Amino acid sequence: MTKQNVRILVTLCAFVVPLVWVVSASAQMSEVKEKPPMYSYVADWTIPRAQWGEMQKDTAANLPMMQKALASGTIVGYGDDTDLIHRQDGDTHDTWWSSMTLAGLVNVLEQSYSSGTATSPVLTTATRHRDAIYVSRYYNWHSGSWKNVYTTDAFYKLKADAPADAVDTISKSIMVPLMEKLLSDGTIHEYEIDTEAFHTDPPGGFTLVYILAGAEGLDKVNAAIRDAIKGNPLLAPAFGAMVDISAHRDDLARTNATYK
Repeated sequence: MTKQNVRILVTLCAFVVPLVWVVSASAQMSEVKEKPPMYSYVADWTIPRAQWGEMQKDTAANLPMMQKALASGTIVGYGDDTDLIHRQDGDTHDTWWSSMTLAGLVNVLEQSYSSGTATSPVLTTATRHRDAIYVSRYYNWHSGSWKNVYTTDAFYKLKADAPADAVDTISKSIMVPLMEKLLSDGTIHEYEIDTEAFHTDPPGGFTLVYILAGAEGLDKVNAAIRDAIKGNPLLAPAFGAMVDISAHRDDLARTNATYK
């Protein structure tokens, strides 16, 4: 066997072995199953700093509509975020709500339009705005309301040669077990693994979103990830075999959230 063939074999093993491990782990964790689709609408805004106080008032004015939609079962959760890590021309605020149906999601959006909240004075000062609708089949939460907690969004891009079921495999064998443990011990209040339901960006990306119970949760999540990697040495290679790490991005926000 030539040296070139040896290098090719090593490269193939570096990809195949972790992938086989993940598929095997997924089979062992048969209790992790995808759930009925949950849809989330997110409206991102870039608001001038001088208007941040007005943005808080505007968000508070929308609460009765959200509370009514939650009570009726139209939505299962709602909230708002203020970005803590700012990028040039990046988002500063967002509002969101989640529903088990697209109809429920859009009905609340239409109420927002008809009530005039979507064109309130502070929103007209936005220098950028973007809407998105996501779908998640892996999620869980604690019921309740929380103010001034924290949300982390971790975006990942799949490699071009990743298998078609890569998000399912990663969710079942890596992310859901970790998130469920953190949910159980109270480190987080909610998590979901989102892909776009309506593609305004190129397909192939997914986002892990989780709401922390407090700032201490940032360190606890990092420690849990380190422990998981130590306990499963092939975890990181398996993840890297399917995900383009160079495209990874994180967001951190201060959050108010309510879940039914």
